[in-house]
Amino acid sequence: MKVISVVGARPQFVKLAPIAKAAAAAGVDHVIVHTGQHYDPMLSDVFFEDLGIPAPDVHLGVGSGSHGVQTGAILGALDAVFDEHAPDWVLVYGDTNSTLAAAVSAVKLHHPLAHLEAGLRSFNRRMPEEHNRVLTDHAADLCLAPTEVAMAHLADEGLDDRSVLVGDVMTDVLFEVRDAVAGSSSVLVDELGLTPGGFHVATIHRAENTDDPARLAEIARALGSLEHPVILLAHPRVVAKAAAHGIELTQGSLIAHAPLAYPDLIAAVLASRGVVTDSGGLQKEAFLLRVPCTTVRPETEWVETVELGWNVLANTSDEIAAAVGRPAPEPTTAAPYGDGKAAERVIATLLGAAGA
Repeated sequence: MKVISVVGARPQFVKLAPIAKAAAAAGVDHVIVHTGQHYDPMLSDVFFEDLGIPAPDVHLGVGSGSHGVQTGAILGALDAVFDEHAPDWVLVYGDTNSTLAAAVSAVKLHHPLAHLEAGLRSFNRRMPEEHNRVLTDHAADLCLAPTEVAMAHLADEGLDDRSVLVGDVMTDVLFEVRDAVAGSSSVLVDELGLTPGGFHVATIHRAENTDDPARLAEIARALGSLEHPVILLAHPRVVAKAAAHGIELTQGSLIAHAPLAYPDLIAAVLASRGVVTDSGGLQKEAFLLRVPCTTVRPETEWVETVELGWNVLANTSDEIAAAVGRPAPEPTTAAPYGDGKAAERVIATLLGAAGA
């Protein structure tokens, strides 16, 4: 069986790592296509090195651009790739422009399409990611869901006959990395002279928080006014947006820092007192590491993190301050994202469907 994985952004590289390992163990011919959506080495190349992912077989190098330009460039380049490799499955990950472009190319060329992390919904149609994930689910031949909640969403949309609960592959790799960095010092702590347990790790990158200068300035002021240091791991796009609008990302308690390699990110989160983010992946990673999270969004796809008390949604400066300063959550042994063996189930499901 031949599977083509199409990835292009940091969370997708993390999800790719256990899939690549499981595919190799099962003897699957696994072709990795990197679209180049995230082109900064700290958001791309370093993940392949640190997570032991084989080098991409194809690199499209599309780079940055508007949603239409970026999606169109990926779509235009993938047709030839799929024609050349004739995969049994095209596997797409999450909710990025790379995901949607690969989905459209695959179905137009009649290659079976599987969507990993299917069924997630924010129900916010202003989010580009929401459109990407909904359209991809409805185009897919196989929806690989991470949670029971995601399975329920797929059933509500009439997709239950093509949906399979596999668990969350990010849990697989997170547990492996967590165990690898346990007991070691954090590069971020050492570099900045931080006190373990005395700082927050932050990431802000979604369009609704960064494209509006007033909104980005409000978030920067809110984080800068907190009592403890807040280390903002700033994506190059956010740095450029802030510079263009004269917004200081380093102000008060807020310190802008380049993105970290994935093991260093996990070590930093483990050493922190909490996370502030608008990233879906980091919300879940914080929960799995049992680190309190504050999510700067009006909704989340990972509702289990909120229901269990480890994640709080906050949007205004006052809400952010209150959420960051809240008491520690109640301990929990809940495992809504699986047992760390999701990637094995994904490959087994693809093998079974290919042989059906």
